[in-house]
Amino acid sequence: MTLEGRDTSGQAPGNGTISRARDYFAVPAPIKRIFDQFPLVTYSPNDLPQRGASNRTGNRLFVFTDAAGAKSHKPSFNPQCLKWQAYLRFVGIDFDIVPSNNHASPTGALPFLLPALPVNSNAPIPSSKLQKWAIEQVHCEEEQQLNLRFEVYASLLDHRIRNAWLYTLYLDNENFSAVARRLYVDPSTRNSLVRATLAVQLQQAARDELLKTSQYIDVSALEAEADDAFEALSTLLGSNEHFFERSSPGLFDASVFAYTHLILDKGMGWKRNRLAELLQKHENLVQHRERLLKYF
Repeated sequence: MTLEGRDTSGQAPGNGTISRARDYFAVPAPIKRIFDQFPLVTYSPNDLPQRGASNRTGNRLFVFTDAAGAKSHKPSFNPQCLKWQAYLRFVGIDFDIVPSNNHASPTGALPFLLPALPVNSNAPIPSSKLQKWAIEQVHCEEEQQLNLRFEVYASLLDHRIRNAWLYTLYLDNENFSAVARRLYVDPSTRNSLVRATLAVQLQQAARDELLKTSQYIDVSALEAEADDAFEALSTLLGSNEHFFERSSPGLFDASVFAYTHLILDKGMGWKRNRLAELLQKHENLVQHRERLLKYF
């Protein structure tokens, strides 16, 4: 049969041909009866974790952490989560910490917040809307409006420092085994096969992310770019206590702290920590981290 829907004789197939074709592709009756009992369905987005949706008396921030860390309000071991955990603390918003993971998030990513008010609302607030929500709660200043340089310096964190972080945590094999596997893989399951699969997926995701901007992963280049970023941040901070000469820490301080704290935190269990060596060259960044750690 040709692409025009005709047989080799050039004639259009008759009704008998169509009938035979339908019979050939028809689902056998016994199998059809089974599938009729289990119709295909389209699943809705993930529901909120039940422990977060009931008996809620305050704001709840869902982050990467463990039960002990949540109970003591310790900083999250994930930079994105820690950024918002720190920011909410800096602006004076009370909240409880709930251990979570991306699969439990309605948005597919952490962190997200369940606000205490309105009482009957279970609508989560994703990280992209947390600053707007915080400003509405406490009427704090919106940092981007204070200084046009905010986005420029934020790109240092989002690209140069983040890229070096991804390599250090996920692609340095010693660090991956000692840190990433312990924090992200092992708590998710006891099944060794699933753990092995998750480990491969995590490392491949980090590799794919780094290869978006380069044909190959050059460790020396990543560390050099992080070094330049730390120097630029140190110059920006100068002798001030907070970035952009703020009287109190803001979103950018939280963004920097999210990396500097975890890089310098010995509790992370780093085996090789070139980023800490680069960061410690800038005493004002180290002191900045120590000042902000007092909020926890």
